[in-house]
Amino acid sequence: MQVTQHEKEMAMAPILRQAYRPMFLLGAIFSALAILLWGLVLIGAIQLPVYGNVLFWHSHEMLYGFVVAIVLGFLLTAVQNWTGMRATHGPTLLILALLWSAGRLLMLFGQGLPWWLVAAVDVALLPVAAILFARLVLAVNQTRNLFFIPILLLLAVSSGLMHVGYAFNQYEWQTIGAYNGVFLVTLLMAIIGGRVMPMFTANGTMTKKVMPIAWLEKTALGLLWVLFAVHFFNLTLYIADVWLGALFALTALAHTLRVLRWKTWITFKVPLLWSIHLAYWFIPLGLALLAAHYWGVEITRSTAMHALTAGAMGNMILAMMARVSLGHSGRPLKPKPIMSVAFALMFISALMRVVGVSLFPQWITDWILISTLAWTFALVIFIAIYLKVFLTPRADGNPG
Repeated sequence: MQVTQHEKEMAMAPILRQAYRPMFLLGAIFSALAILLWGLVLIGAIQLPVYGNVLFWHSHEMLYGFVVAIVLGFLLTAVQNWTGMRATHGPTLLILALLWSAGRLLMLFGQGLPWWLVAAVDVALLPVAAILFARLVLAVNQTRNLFFIPILLLLAVSSGLMHVGYAFNQYEWQTIGAYNGVFLVTLLMAIIGGRVMPMFTANGTMTKKVMPIAWLEKTALGLLWVLFAVHFFNLTLYIADVWLGALFALTALAHTLRVLRWKTWITFKVPLLWSIHLAYWFIPLGLALLAAHYWGVEITRSTAMHALTAGAMGNMILAMMARVSLGHSGRPLKPKPIMSVAFALMFISALMRVVGVSLFPQWITDWILISTLAWTFALVIFIAIYLKVFLTPRADGNPG
């Protein structure tokens, strides 16, 4: 980097130097508040002037608000390492963060606003981010990472479908839009997990890296694409439940074999490892619960889907934010000991929402309240520990 460029970089506010900084921070703060508000609504303590209704707001915002913020923070930071080109920063990053924030405010306080206005602001974020990502990977013709672009655009379409479903009182469209997003993000976790978890595990435990088995990788990821396509085109209407259950069961088996090969049992002394491994285990669990649902077991589809959202996404996001933030800020990959408490709380949150509700559904409100509190406290710990990381320059003095 030239001297003038270096001076310009160092004069920039640290929060705007890399996408992970504002997006992780805003996403974590929003999620802690949103889940706390959701819990207060459930017990009747408050009412929210949300766009749509509180159930629509909760399902949309935890996915297309919180999860999307972290996905964009990760991708728009990682693409710089992948391409060697300077990724989104400065005023462009500020605009992106403000666009995300505007969507969250309209969704939370948008009661009575025209649906098309809220939808336009909310949905615009993902195509803008896709363009920012695409300009780098296309500039270096990096075909390996091109698939992230259609995934971002499909997320935008799915979010838009939820809005259209609300506007035209089509609950089924809202559900399809939400489930599309869940399967797309699950696919992202599976892809990124397959790339980084064997390497992270080998480096963190000083063991030999587990090499991928081509047929298993193609099968596991291919089946997730099939599940997304089945839901995107609403083919569940035309496929018998027994076959849907078989498809979910086969996908669960493939991902169980995949994560078993990564040797979770050797990671329990390293918080940044066991937290990611436990998060991934919720993917086959969620898929297996969906199989059981379609085979007639008394497990609601909502509970099974929460294994993928509260379980896999919540735990994977917290673990990845903790690791990525340290690595990209020039700090050692050794989180403060209290982060183990945060990881454990997030795991407990998922267990209460999935296992507790499944085994003792008569206490569903109690389980959900415990889950919301554990989730909130986990993120509060993360925010308190990592606020300095996001707001200050890299510890090694380098730009970024």
